[in-house]
Amino acid sequence: MWRLLPLLASLAWLPMPASGFDHSRWSGLLAEHLVVSQDGRVSQVDYRGMAGDIGKLDAYLSLLAGVPQGEFSGWPEDVRLAFLINAYNAATVRLILTQFPDLDSIRDLGWLFRSPWKKEFVSLFGKQYSLDDIEHGMIRGRFSDPRIHFAVNCASVGCPMLREEAYRGADLDRQLEEQTRRFLSDRSRNRLSGPGTLALSSIFKWYREDFANGWRGHESLESFLSDYRGALDLTPSQADALRDDRMAIEFLDYDWRLNDAAAATRLKD
Repeated sequence: MWRLLPLLASLAWLPMPASGFDHSRWSGLLAEHLVVSQDGRVSQVDYRGMAGDIGKLDAYLSLLAGVPQGEFSGWPEDVRLAFLINAYNAATVRLILTQFPDLDSIRDLGWLFRSPWKKEFVSLFGKQYSLDDIEHGMIRGRFSDPRIHFAVNCASVGCPMLREEAYRGADLDRQLEEQTRRFLSDRSRNRLSGPGTLALSSIFKWYREDFANGWRGHESLESFLSDYRGALDLTPSQADALRDDRMAIEFLDYDWRLNDAAAATRLKD
């Protein structure tokens, strides 16, 4: 038996299987405290309920923080991307809880010369990062898939919905595709405003170049969107006009109100 001890000790230090990082804590919190509406296109967070489970949220964030850089780097690309999206979304919820209920927007957490997205409070790989570091450096800076913009959630009404489950490497392509179609089919954010004009979320203005980076052969935002004509409710001829740059594009104002389920209920009442 004693001969096995060195082997067992070495096995204890082996990295977790690349597909095996457990995001179930985050999925559980979302299942408990997310309100999904409008046929799955919109979600609001029950921040009051989430605050009651803040210990569980912190435990999940601690698990993320405990992953060594070397182990993370050895994971497949889809597993790494899912990890980072979940980290961003969970950290954003945690940031909101630092001031909830005394805020109406995530932008209330900033001040004159400092935005909330630049606050270094997310522990990953032995360092402290900001939400901007994660989104623009780790995600946009390393992954070319523009559908990430429909997965990261900035705690705002105008943002693509926070998904009702954690992202997982094995399911990531399907999840991102579903998020894309959900967002594009939401007429409060993307719609025809006339026979020859497409009104889009400001996300497409801010990150237009990400949709023209050659991903799946798309060299323009118009080309990317034309592949989703069904979600945008475009006719074949309208999709052709969009692809050929014969359709005007305008951008809608962004709604920065907090995606709070209680606030949404009060508005309905």
